[in-house]
Amino acid sequence: MGSSTDFYDACMGGAVAKILRILPLNPIVVRLVQSGSVRTRHLLIRAGYLGILIVVLLVAMLGSVGTMRELAQQGATAFALVSYGQVLLICLLAPVFMAGAIAQESNPQTWDVLLTSPLTSLQIVLGNLFGRLFFVLALLLGSLPLFAVTRLFGGVPGSAIVQSYAIAAATALLVGAIAITLSVTRSAGRRAVFIFYSCVVLFLFATFAADLAFVKPVALGSDAVFTTVMTPLNPLLTLRVLLDSDSYVPQDFAGTGHLWLVRVWLGSPVATQLWLFTLISGVLVVYSTLRVRLLGRALVGAAGSARALSGREPRRVWANPIAWREMHLRGSSIGVQALRWGFVAAALAVGLVILMLTRSGTLTLEESRLSLAAVLGAEVLIVVLTALNLSATAVSREREDRSLDILLTTPIQPGQYIAGKLRGLIQYLLPLMLVPCVTLGLAALFVTTRGFGKAMTVTVQESVGTSMVDVPMVLPESAIALPLVLVSFTALSVMVGLQWSVRSKGTISSVVAAAAIVIAIGGTVGLCGLGLGHSVPFLGAGLNAASPMNLVLAAVHPAPLIEGSLSNPVSRIVSLLGGAGLATIIYIAVVYGLHSSIKANFMATVRRLAGTA
Repeated sequence: MGSSTDFYDACMGGAVAKILRILPLNPIVVRLVQSGSVRTRHLLIRAGYLGILIVVLLVAMLGSVGTMRELAQQGATAFALVSYGQVLLICLLAPVFMAGAIAQESNPQTWDVLLTSPLTSLQIVLGNLFGRLFFVLALLLGSLPLFAVTRLFGGVPGSAIVQSYAIAAATALLVGAIAITLSVTRSAGRRAVFIFYSCVVLFLFATFAADLAFVKPVALGSDAVFTTVMTPLNPLLTLRVLLDSDSYVPQDFAGTGHLWLVRVWLGSPVATQLWLFTLISGVLVVYSTLRVRLLGRALVGAAGSARALSGREPRRVWANPIAWREMHLRGSSIGVQALRWGFVAAALAVGLVILMLTRSGTLTLEESRLSLAAVLGAEVLIVVLTALNLSATAVSREREDRSLDILLTTPIQPGQYIAGKLRGLIQYLLPLMLVPCVTLGLAALFVTTRGFGKAMTVTVQESVGTSMVDVPMVLPESAIALPLVLVSFTALSVMVGLQWSVRSKGTISSVVAAAAIVIAIGGTVGLCGLGLGHSVPFLGAGLNAASPMNLVLAAVHPAPLIEGSLSNPVSRIVSLLGGAGLATIIYIAVVYGLHSSIKANFMATVRRLAGTA
């Protein structure tokens, strides 16, 4: 009897140990949590995340509150702002934490170790996923006291808090599963990091813009609208269903004979999104588990292809070989070229479709403006983020693969090296920068030709003080201002990225640091322009023209940004063009200053970081 009991305990103990080693005691999870918990960067991200949410909560709760009803309304408003902020930050921070899964674990040397270890495929995939997802879930749990505070004021049901957390957690899980899938299917992981990040941001913009185009009012003359097919795909839209159900109403198809999928998709968008994101994540995990063991063969095949190309004929280079190398290195593969030019073609097609739908009357002028604002904003954001990614990895990547050591033995000087990086990256980014410029130019042409020759009304009445002013659907002068500001601001972003790429040991840290600085610069200029646009008529317009994001928003929806400058068209044009020109001069001067600074400290910094990749 005793021997059988011991045998049973041994079997059960072994089974429990195997289950625990799949996830809770997974060696990869333990390694990632232990190493990541002591990193200063992760500490700063967690502190900044909670700090931003606390500031949002305090700002939302400011103001005089007279009655308990007003206090409850104030608490509900604060809860809504914190919830939106939390989901948005999770969408932006989850790719940052998961970037290591793409950049580090897709490194062939790392995979050589993992694939020869006793770990199973499932342990490798789940360990990478939940080891990094732990930090995102820790952010969510850390903000729980803030939501508890909003609950004390009343007006916030407990179910709304639970569902908002579920939306954020499901979004983080999906982002993590996508990152792991990229990790096990790509050998050049670092090239995929910012493509992955940009696609997350672009997807949010695209689904939000499509939702604006598809919405229909609940009743004639009503401000409330029904949810659309895009609602379950965007966590911000499902959160709007949760927090603003009076104006964003799920459709009720009970007893109408519609298919089950239609009833669930449009009638229960929150539940649909939670199940959809969870199922997609599960499918990606299963696919990654089946695919992970094939990565070694793919790496061997890639090495063979590289050897096959080693005997090609040499090509002519420019006067600055670094610029030529940077320009052609980025587009050396067919996949990258297809992605690059596919983005250009798709983005231009979307802008043209919006204008043609406006010309045919399918979209109203107001709907067209909102759609253009979303599309142009996403395009500008993609350009800046791509510039940051390419520049912030331009030097640190060469330090990691030791090619920088070879370049330093050539007669190329630091000034020529940095200038070549800048020129090559700007030339590579030119097609991407042309996308928002051409889209806005087509919109300006649409306005000046009154609907491409249709003689339709292309003005919208805006409230300026106590009077109504006719404002063009798109400000035509912005088509001249945007190329100046976008190119110079992109050059500034490239120089900031290069500076941190020289100073940082690895690619991920340089990208995060450069992005933080550029976001701080753009955010400061944008907030100042937003604040002065109402109170200071033409100085506010000039300051808004200094930020490419503010400029495109002011071009297609000027009332919220430059209301004080709409009464006088001539002064408005002079202010926008003058502000764009002055900002361009300032950005170019800063680029020149950064170039001189990097050149002066280049050799000392490179020697200090030698051998620390």
